Amino acid sequence: MIEGIRRRFIRIAVSVLSLTMILLAVLINAVNYVSVRNELLETLNNLSLMEMEMPGGRKPPTRRQQNALDEARYAVAMKTEQGEISLIGETRMSDSSSDELLSVAQQVFAVGRESGRIGNYLFSIRTGRLRGGTMAILLNCETKMDAIRSLLLVSGAACAAGILLAWLLMSLISSRAIQPLVENVIRQKRFITDAGHELKTPLTVISANMDALSLTTEPSEWIEDTRKQVANMRGLVNNMIYLSRMDEEGAVLQKETVDFSELVQEQAESFQGMAEFMGKQLSVETPDRVKLWGEREALKRLISQLCENAVKYAPEDDTIRLSLVQEGHVIRLVSENGLVELLSDENLQHLFDRFYRPDASRSRESGGYGIGLSMARAIMERHDGHISAEQTADHRIRFVCEFPVKKVKN
Repeated sequence: MIEGIRRRFIRIAVSVLSLTMILLAVLINAVNYVSVRNELLETLNNLSLMEMEMPGGRKPPTRRQQNALDEARYAVAMKTEQGEISLIGETRMSDSSSDELLSVAQQVFAVGRESGRIGNYLFSIRTGRLRGGTMAILLNCETKMDAIRSLLLVSGAACAAGILLAWLLMSLISSRAIQPLVENVIRQKRFITDAGHELKTPLTVISANMDALSLTTEPSEWIEDTRKQVANMRGLVNNMIYLSRMDEEGAVLQKETVDFSELVQEQAESFQGMAEFMGKQLSVETPDRVKLWGEREALKRLISQLCENAVKYAPEDDTIRLSLVQEGHVIRLVSENGLVELLSDENLQHLFDRFYRPDASRSRESGGYGIGLSMARAIMERHDGHISAEQTADHRIRFVCEFPVKKVKN
C-alpha cells in the first residue's frame, strides 16, 4: 500500500512537471515559428517593392528591416507574355545553381498562387506588365527553417532530459515527502492490530459467560442474540486484522500452485445450502484443472466473500452464478447476482471502500459491516490481480476477478 502511494505520488508529480515543460516548449517553438515566418514575409514584401522599383510605394526600411534585406538570399525570375521564364539581375544565392533556381521558378509560376512556399523558398508573384512580364521573388528560407528545427530538437531534448531528471529526483525524495503519511498509516495499522487483539479477550469471556449462562437457565432469545453479536464481532475483528496484514508491505504470502477449479467448487458448495434455505440458487461453472499461483487461504477468503455477498444481497428466487474461465493470459472468476434495486454510480464506485455500505439498514439486517469487498480487493492486489464491479441492464451486478496466468508455477 505504502509503495503504491509512493509510486502514485511520483507519477502525479512527474506528470504535472512533464505537462508544464511540454506546454512551455510548445509555446516557445510556436512563438519562434510565428516570429520567423512574419520576419520572412516582411522581408519578402520589401524585396518585392524594391525589385519593382517603386520607392515611393513604401516607407524607408527601418534599421532592422534593412539588415534583413542585406542578409536576404533571394533571386528574381521573370515570365514573359510568351511564357518564357528567366532569371533577371544578380542573384543573391551563390550556392544555388541557375538550373535549380529556374526549376523552382517554373514551379512557382505553375502553382497559380501569388504567394506561398515551395521547398526552402518563399515566393511572391507580382502580376501586371512589370519590366515586360510577370515577376517572382524567390526568398531562400533554408537557414531560418534550420534554426527553427534546431530549436525544436534542442527544446525536445531538454524536455526529455528534464522529465528524466525529475523522475530520478522524485524517486529519491518521494520517501521523505510522503513520510508523514507513511507514519500515519503505520500508526493506523498498529492501532487496528492492537485493538483487535485486545478485543478478542472480552469477546471470548462474553462467549464463555453466555455458554455457562445457557447451562443454568432456560433457553433465552437474549442469550442467543448475544451469542450472534459476539460471533459477528469476532468475525469483524478477525477480518480487520487480516486486512491490516494484507496491507503490510513486508507481509509474505505463502504461495503455491493451487487447483483453482477444485478450490472454487469446494468453497461454493458450503454456500449452496445457505442459498437454498434463503430461497435462492447458487450455480457454479468451472472448467477442470485451472491452476493458479497464490495463497490457498487467501483465495478461500476471496471465494467465500464473493459467495457470501451474493447470497446475502440477491433477491428471493434469484439464481446466483459463480463461474471460472481461463482466457489467454488471464484467469477470470466472476460472481453475478440480481439486485433488489440498482445502485447509483457513486455507490458502485465506493463498493470496495472500507466500511462502505450502500444501504446501511439492509446491511445491518444481514450482518454486513462493509469490510468484505475491501478485503477481496486487498487479496486481489497481493496476487497482482484486479477486481471490479459492474451493473447490467437486467438489474444484476457482476464482480469480476482477473488473475495473470504468468504467476502460475508448475
